[in-house]
Amino acid sequence: MPEALKAQYKRPEAIPFPARAPYSPQLATLGKMLFFDPRLSGAKNMNCATCHNPSFGYEAPVDLSVGALRTKLPRHSPTILNAAWVSPNFWDGRAASLEEQAAGPISTPAEMDGKFHDIVPDLEAVPEYQHWFGVLFPNEGVTRENILTAIATYERTVVSGWAPFDRWVDGEENAISEEAKRGFLLFTGKANCAACHTGWNFTDNKFHDIGLPTEDEGRAALEPANLKAKHAFKTPGLRNLTYRAPFMHNGSVPDLESVIIHYMSGGIPRPSLANEMQPVDLSEDEQKELIAFLLSLTADRTVNTTPLLPN
Repeated sequence: MPEALKAQYKRPEAIPFPARAPYSPQLATLGKMLFFDPRLSGAKNMNCATCHNPSFGYEAPVDLSVGALRTKLPRHSPTILNAAWVSPNFWDGRAASLEEQAAGPISTPAEMDGKFHDIVPDLEAVPEYQHWFGVLFPNEGVTRENILTAIATYERTVVSGWAPFDRWVDGEENAISEEAKRGFLLFTGKANCAACHTGWNFTDNKFHDIGLPTEDEGRAALEPANLKAKHAFKTPGLRNLTYRAPFMHNGSVPDLESVIIHYMSGGIPRPSLANEMQPVDLSEDEQKELIAFLLSLTADRTVNTTPLLPN
């Protein structure tokens, strides 16, 4: 196995935080409380974890997300795993930062239907929130911007744990099976998956039309003059896939076996189809090898704890 190839997928040693919002454990803890607090929704019955559930790889186990008043939303919830390395955000990349991303679902009527002019006084009325916002944001306290900063800081700490694949990259030769090793060579070679799923988080952070049946124009809403932007969506990272079905921007693909079959087909031929999408012939054994590799990207151990919210 070429060591240089494995090295391209080595985990980073630290989480990148922006200079405008450096990490502190207190700020991340405050953000986690807000992430799970239904007081950020209009009806006080939803939180960020409603659609980004830790038990399901920070996604939701349904094809399309469900928002306020049981409104079915047009897309599947993208994961926030390893969001510190992802930019721009959303399937279509319409948010440049995690702070901007957090504001969208909270205040969109069809999603959480929250209104910051109500959220701010509601949080100010909670002594524990009032205290910690005062400590972390002196002379500012509870504001829309500080709420979003705290949530984004927490989201940057949501990092997928060490997986068998990581231990193998670090030199533990028996950490993954021979089948998974052959799957890695297929992933980076014949199957051409690594054309888009690159680096330790397995995403190029770009937008591609992979030929799915869809009426959703995707990235074209932001780049109408770009032919390749039509039906193009953000390349998702592949960590902890075991928990994250169904797959794709619309949750239309139920399992990993079906994902591979789709890519083998090359997708629907149309002008916007990504150049990387080409039919590929994989035997049944090769398909199993690819899946064995993909399963090796799930962390050995995942601990998800929910915070105690202040009264």
